Amino acid sequence: MNNLKNQVVLSEEDYNVLIKHVSPSNDPDQAMSLAYELGRAKVLTKDALEKERVKLNSRVEVKDLDSQITSAFHIVAPELADVKQQKISVLTPMGSALIGFKEGDQVAWKMPVGMKRYVILKVE
Repeated sequence: MNNLKNQVVLSEEDYNVLIKHVSPSNDPDQAMSLAYELGRAKVLTKDALEKERVKLNSRVEVKDLDSQITSAFHIVAPELADVKQQKISVLTPMGSALIGFKEGDQVAWKMPVGMKRYVILKVE
């Protein structure tokens, strides 16, 4: 599974929020980083973005392809993160792994516990 096969698509608003925190990069040595994803992202107006794309403030349901465990949470700007309310920062490994992808996409991402593989089940 290779994230590079999936197109990262962001709204202009989300892109502008993210570049305040991370500088885009095209360096392949930074693959599986938010900087690299921003560097290869297609940026669209909010109206042109499909509703099933993961964006800031999306509620996302994912399944871990190895453990088969399903999780749901909101992806938010760093200052709005609150684990107790299931709100995770877009700057966390999970938030970075999912932003810009869509329902049905499979993503692989290096997490603190090692390489993890997920499928995005639902985006609201």
